[in-house]
Amino acid sequence: MAWWSRTGSLSVEPKKSVPKGIWTKCERCNTTLYEADLDANDRVCTSCNHHFRMSTEARIAHSLDAGTWQEHDRDISSDDPLGFRVDGKKYVDQVKSTTRKVGDGDAYRAGTAAIGGIPVEAGFFVFEFMGGSMGSVVGEKITRQFERAVAHRRPAVMWCASGGARMQEGVLSLMQMAKTSAARSRMREARVPYIAVLLHPTTGGVAASVAMLGDIIIAEPDALIGFAGPRVIEQTIRQQLPPGFQRSEFLLEHGMVDMVVSRRDLKKTLARSLRWFEQGRDPSRTTGALANGVPDDDDLAE
Repeated sequence: MAWWSRTGSLSVEPKKSVPKGIWTKCERCNTTLYEADLDANDRVCTSCNHHFRMSTEARIAHSLDAGTWQEHDRDISSDDPLGFRVDGKKYVDQVKSTTRKVGDGDAYRAGTAAIGGIPVEAGFFVFEFMGGSMGSVVGEKITRQFERAVAHRRPAVMWCASGGARMQEGVLSLMQMAKTSAARSRMREARVPYIAVLLHPTTGGVAASVAMLGDIIIAEPDALIGFAGPRVIEQTIRQQLPPGFQRSEFLLEHGMVDMVVSRRDLKKTLARSLRWFEQGRDPSRTTGALANGVPDDDDLAE
């Protein structure tokens, strides 16, 4: 560093800052991670296996067979029947602003794709869009996804990441819990498989309805899953909750989810599970776990 200028006066060169987006500190182990390495590792910490949040666009590319994604229903938009305002800002303006930042499609993206060569009707909650909140548009898209699954006899797979029902739409958003659950019930009656993948966080009305209705429920490690948050529960019951309460591993231990799967193994696990459902259509090819509702280790073996 040059401490003196040519004129002889004291000078200090400006400090060079690290460009934003180059490094990230892990919120669990405090390891400093190079962003490019983190992306290459599916946004999973190489030191402690902490799963960083992944963008929906990256999730689609990571989860589905390349070149198979055909999105549906992007032109559906939210209405504002309540004339809702928060801090003086209209709900319709809030939706427009978020759409400009995130893109069309509201808080849910649904389409036809393939996983491991098996055609599926896939749906992804978009957490970047108002916390993945479920309003009328999201409920309609999920319902249409399930209806396409029944019509074409394709399994439905849903990636859930949501803060719950969208308060700006009032009771109309709460009605989506019943609407999507009814669509899922019709899919069950038609014996079309449904796999739910629970990401961090999956909470509120989404967790209390369609997210927990899968034939197989898979969760990513350490995802927060539940209706009310732990702090709200503690304040309500005035008791301290056990360690890890409402996290994936806690739910697995108590029988609320079927598997906790690392993101790096998720696509492979989904493909094996889908193949198991394909075998279930031919009883002679099924090992016997069909009656249990969840594939055992032999069913999921390569």
